[in-house]
Amino acid sequence: MTTVLETKPRPASPATGVDGQKALAKALGGTLADTYRLMFKTHAYHWNVAGPLFYSLHKLTEAQYEDLFAAADVLAERIRALGQLTAMRFADIAEGSVLGDLDQPPDAGDMVDDLRTDHETVATRMHELAALAEEHGDIVTADIATQRSTVHEKAAWMLRAIVTG
Repeated sequence: MTTVLETKPRPASPATGVDGQKALAKALGGTLADTYRLMFKTHAYHWNVAGPLFYSLHKLTEAQYEDLFAAADVLAERIRALGQLTAMRFADIAEGSVLGDLDQPPDAGDMVDDLRTDHETVATRMHELAALAEEHGDIVTADIATQRSTVHEKAAWMLRAIVTG
């Protein structure tokens, strides 16, 4: 006898007029992996930042990791709306992300510059996702990618202003 707790998620084929659902979900999965990895890194820097700009960087990174956490949910739910499954293992997140880690514990300036670079990278991937979504007639994913690119470009600008003046 099957119980409700034995029900497993499975891919579906929603009829919404969007073609290329698997390709879109794969691209969304990459941006989800980047978003989740950047959220973790931002949170880790939030915990470890030190120096004269501690308070302002601590508050800035808090706002950023909270936004990234909410964004990860939006991206994952879009994958599910396209009928596909999202990553269920942290290893899948790490493998799906193009973002990396610094080799040594960074100082505050290196943290800010590292986050700036990552936000620029994610913004670029969001532009690519928007273009792919438009090719497949997926205005919802294109809109999500456009909104997220806006956030990442603004975050990169703010971080760049801290390290370069």
